[in-house]
Amino acid sequence: ASCVQHRLVVRDASSLQVRQLYTCLDQIQYIEWSSDSLFILCAMYKRGIVQVWSLEQPDWHCKIDEGSAGLVASCWSPDGRHILNTTEFHLRITVWSLCTKSVSYIKYPKACQQGVVFTKDGRYMAVAERRDCKDFISIFVCSNWQLLRHFDTETQDLFGIEWAPNGCVLAAWDSCLEYKLLLYSLDGRLLSSYRAYEWPLGIKSVAWSPSSQFLAIGSFDEKVRILNHVTWKKITEFEHPATIASKKTIVYKEVEKSPSVETEKLFFPPTRALASSLFSTQSKYEISQVPVSLQYIKPVADRANPKMGVGMLAFSADNCFLATKNDNIPNAVWIWDIRKLKLLVVLEQLCPIQCLQWDPRQPRLALCTGTSRVYLWSPAGCVAVQVPGEGDFQIVSLSWHSSGDSMVLLSKDNFCVCYLEREEV
Repeated sequence: ASCVQHRLVVRDASSLQVRQLYTCLDQIQYIEWSSDSLFILCAMYKRGIVQVWSLEQPDWHCKIDEGSAGLVASCWSPDGRHILNTTEFHLRITVWSLCTKSVSYIKYPKACQQGVVFTKDGRYMAVAERRDCKDFISIFVCSNWQLLRHFDTETQDLFGIEWAPNGCVLAAWDSCLEYKLLLYSLDGRLLSSYRAYEWPLGIKSVAWSPSSQFLAIGSFDEKVRILNHVTWKKITEFEHPATIASKKTIVYKEVEKSPSVETEKLFFPPTRALASSLFSTQSKYEISQVPVSLQYIKPVADRANPKMGVGMLAFSADNCFLATKNDNIPNAVWIWDIRKLKLLVVLEQLCPIQCLQWDPRQPRLALCTGTSRVYLWSPAGCVAVQVPGEGDFQIVSLSWHSSGDSMVLLSKDNFCVCYLEREEV
C-alpha cells in the first residue's frame, strides 16, 4: 500500500498492479496494515481523523474522529480488530473496537520514544505511564483490555520499553542522562537492573535477539554490551575503534569506478542506455588489507543530540549475527558473530548508513546510504546493486517482505520493489 496526498493505492506485491484505490478526507500522514491484511488504517493527524478500509468489502469503511482531543499517533492491536489512538499532549489512549464499536480509555500514557509495545503472540500490551512525577508501567490483557499489572519503575525519565520475543521479560530503560536498564517479569517483579557506568551519556539503543537469549545495549560510549538471559549479567562488550587491526576481520570497502566504454562503439547521437552508462559510476566492494583506518567524526560537544554512540542494532533471524552502527563512524557497518562473540566483518561505505535490515528468513543484511544503490551482505560475501531507472533515485529506507523474496526501496518521493531470486536447495 502507498499513499499520494489523500489517495491510498493498494497494489499486488508480485506484479505491482493496482488492486484498490481509496480516497481519504485529507492528506494521509500514516498508514498501517492489520495483522491479517484484511484492513488498512489511514491516519490524518492534522484533522484528528482515522479512516479504515476493507479489502474484502470495498464498500465498507470506518471513520474515527477524535474531535477536540486531537491525534498524535495511531496503531492496530495484534488481533487486527482494535485501533489505539493517542490524543494530543498524551492525555489518554483510546481503544476503538471495529467489531462491537465499544471504546476503552487508558490514562496517563507517557510521551517517550517507545511507550506502547505488544508481546509477539499478541496476548499482552505494556504501556509506559507518567503520573505524579513518577514513571509507571501498566500491563493489559489484549483480549478484553483488562489491567493485569500496574507497577512503578526505578527510573528518572523512562525512555522506552521492549518485550522479549518470548513475551516473558519486559526491558525498560532510562533516558540518556541516566544509564539504567531494568528487566521485569510479566507479573511486574523486578528481575534485574543493569548499569554500566554512572555519569556520561548512557543508553542509545536496545535490541533483543530472536531467541530471547541475548539483550544488546548500544551506548553513547561507542560500545555494545550483551546481557544473557540466565543471570542478566554482561557476557561481553563490543568496541568500535576507528582502526581495524585484527587479521581475522574482513573489511569490505566500497569503491566507485567509471565504466570504460570502447571508442569504436561511440556514435552520435548516443542511445539512452549508452548515455546513462557514460555518466554513471559503478560501485563494487574490495577487500582491504588490515590495518584499516575508518573515517571517524568527532561530535560537536556543545549541541544537543550529538552524533555519537551506537545508534543502530539488529540481530539476524537465525540469532547468529549482530549488525551495529557507531554514529561516530557513520559510513561503517559492523557485523559480529554471536556464536564466537567476535567481530567478523566491517563494511566501509562511501556515504553514511541511512537504514539497515536483516532478511526475515536467512542471514542476509540489506542496507542503503542515500544513493541509488542497495547493498547486500551474507556469509558468502557482499554485493552492491544499482537500482535501474530514470532520474536520481536516492534510497533512504528499505523494508523486507516477510518471505525474504523481495524488499521495498523508498526514496523521498518514490518507491520501487526489488525482487530477489531464491536459491534452489
